[in-house]
This record gives sequence, structure tokens and C-alpha cells, in this order.
Amino acid sequence: MGLLERLRKEWFILGIVLAIAVARLEPGVGVKGGPLKPEITITYIAVSAIFFNSGLSLKTEELTSALMHVKLHLFVQIFTLVFFPTAIWVFLQLLSITPINEWLLKGLQTVGCMPPPVSSAVILTKAVGGNEAAAIFNSAFGSFLGIVITPLLLLLFLGSSSSVPFTSIFSQLFMTVVVPLIIGQIVRRYIKDWLERRKPPFGAISSCVLLMIIYTTFCDTFANPNIDLDKFSLIIIVFIIFSVQMSFMFLTFLFSTRNNSTFTPADTVAIVFCSTHKSLTLGIPMLKIVFAGYEHLSLISVPLLIYHPAQILLGSLLVPTIKSWMVSRQK
Repeated sequence: MGLLERLRKEWFILGIVLAIAVARLEPGVGVKGGPLKPEITITYIAVSAIFFNSGLSLKTEELTSALMHVKLHLFVQIFTLVFFPTAIWVFLQLLSITPINEWLLKGLQTVGCMPPPVSSAVILTKAVGGNEAAAIFNSAFGSFLGIVITPLLLLLFLGSSSSVPFTSIFSQLFMTVVVPLIIGQIVRRYIKDWLERRKPPFGAISSCVLLMIIYTTFCDTFANPNIDLDKFSLIIIVFIIFSVQMSFMFLTFLFSTRNNSTFTPADTVAIVFCSTHKSLTLGIPMLKIVFAGYEHLSLISVPLLIYHPAQILLGSLLVPTIKSWMVSRQK
């Protein structure tokens, strides 16, 4: 693969780096009250656009074929939204006595609270030849669940911003997340044939809006002289994220392949990816709402920004190994 082709394929990860770099050079543009007016354009318009886009792109009509595989769905959703955040919380109690930046540790907890992504787990499951229908169902269903459960988990494990009352958080979540998602689904019903023919780049649209959110989040950070991020903490967090991902992928693999398990090898592939992947597209906007007013919001966001490319990188590297395992088990 040539350099240009590689850059084109990884444009979003490069975009994250560029957005943070531009925010570092000129933070005044994207700060609250600045020329971009992020308190309106980002908090309401950008977040609503992402979830309207999600509503348009979610193929809920294709989920009925996977609906009956209840045991698999329960496993994925309980692991993702119960075991994962609880295990991270226990782990962080041990890490709290270390000199690692406390806001990055809080960021690790937010990663644990996130729902599965709509795209990456499905793409990797399809690449291996796993149960794609189950992956689509759990990604979509997990996203819907996450709209309600993720904010509750964030408030349970971390508390809310003192400047934003609980009722305000959920009213804003409803108006900027639930309503646009429902409208997107309604619109999809009327233009489904056109969408199938034209195949709009939903992923690229959401990613571009997401880069705007990331940019303004880091503008607030760099405009605040009191915030400092030490390199030691960042390196340790990167190591922890890769370790957590590998450990949880191995754990889900062991559980789904044990002797009394009824899961097929194709099911196991969907379980491994859907249970351990976390959504950046849904996560960043939710953090923006739940932690509105936090001066350390960008530091809390850092682990999720690292986790996203890490899960794609690890998943891609493991595709040939998992594929050969699945083929050998199906013979």
C-alpha cells in the first residue's frame, strides 16, 4: 500500500492530530465565546447533526434476522455496559495511588462507559467472515441503549459538572441526541431507496463534524494556562489502553469458546469485536453534554481519542489470525 493510499485510508486519525495541533496554535478561535461560538454551533448544531446522521444511516430494518439470538445479544450488552465499566472502576481504585494524571484516569472510566461503535466492530467482523448480522444488531442496539445508559454510567462513576444540573443534562441529551436520531430514522423510511442507490458517505460526514467537536474541546484546554499534561501519564495511559483491549478481547474469546458454550465460531468473532470496541462518534458529544463547563474536559476525552485508533489497529492486525482460527474450527 502506497503512502498516499495509506494517508487517504487513515485520514480521520490524521485529522484528529491536525485538529489538536491547530487548536494548540490558535485556541482563541474555538473557545467558548470565540468566533466559532461553540456553545451554539457545537453544543447544539454539531451534536444534533451527528445523531441525525446516525438515524439516517442505521439500517434497523435489517436487524430482524439477528433478533432471535438473545443469548449472544445479552452477552455483548452486559459485557459492554456492565462488566467493562465496573472492571475499569475496580482497576482505577488501584491506579488512584499512582502519580498518573487524575483527569486521564477519569477519562479511562469514560471509555468503559461508552456503547459499542456503529461501524468498526461490524467492518472487522465482516472482514473475518463472522456473524455480521449479530454485529450489526449489537452495534445499533448498543448505540440506542447507550443514549440512556452511558450518561447514567458517567454520572454514577464520575458525577456531573457542578455547573450543569442533572435535569438539564438529560433535557439536552433528549433534544440533541434522541430527537435528531428519531427524526433521522423517520426520514430514512421515506428516502430509503434513494439512500440505498446513492450511498451517502455517512461515516465521513460524522467524522468531519466530530473533528470540529474535538478541535473546540482542545481550544478550551490550550486557552487555559492552568492545565498541564505530563508525558509520563500519557505514555502510561496508552500502554494501559492497549493492555485493557488485549485482555478483554482474550477474555471474551475464552468465555465464548468454553466447552459448554453454544456460540459458533462466527458468533465468537462478533462477540470479541462488539464487546470490546467503544464508540468515539457517540462518546465525544455525550462527554461534551455531561461535562459541560469542566475545564479538564479535553483531558477526560484523551483516553477515548486514543482508544478509537487503538481498537482499529489491534483489530486489523488480528484479522488474519482470527480468520484462520475460524476457518479451522468450521472444518
